[in-house]
Amino acid sequence: MLDRDTARFLEDGMASTGDRPILLLDVDGVLNAASVDLPEGWRRGTFNGYVLSWDPTITARLRELHESGRVEIQWLTTWTTDADRLLAEPMGLPRGLRTHARADSAPTGFLGSLGGRSGWWKLTAAQAVAEAEPDRRIVWIDDDLAQQAADTDDWLAANPHVLVVAPDLFVGLTHGQLDAIEAWL
Repeated sequence: MLDRDTARFLEDGMASTGDRPILLLDVDGVLNAASVDLPEGWRRGTFNGYVLSWDPTITARLRELHESGRVEIQWLTTWTTDADRLLAEPMGLPRGLRTHARADSAPTGFLGSLGGRSGWWKLTAAQAVAEAEPDRRIVWIDDDLAQQAADTDDWLAANPHVLVVAPDLFVGLTHGQLDAIEAWL
């Protein structure tokens, strides 16, 4: 059975999901910037006891990339299925996106310069996506990519079909970074 988005794109004569690049999307440090001061136009909400802040113009662009068939967004975040269940609609993203979860399901929290290191399960998940979909390009957006460069460099060098974007966790994903992603697509 085809998922809702795939069926719609096939009916519209657009590329099937298998032809679209995959966009692996993190939440904390990407959509949710770790900033105390809320920039003008940003929104704030409390989800599962955590206060998140996001730029609705960024999530609108991500949604448009997904809905236009330019990418297939998939969650790769410690929020796992809660990203789809709790965050997607309030942030303006589509529901029903595929989610990649940590194999041992141990909580990891907000990493990066805020402390802690869990051994990076997301690299294993991204590698599994690339192996399962060898003919698809991948955009991977995660603020921790900069801190995990020692672990990811060799794999990324061997996989030029993977574009990585590492936003500053205090700023989050920017329009300039989205412009670069769109140019790469």
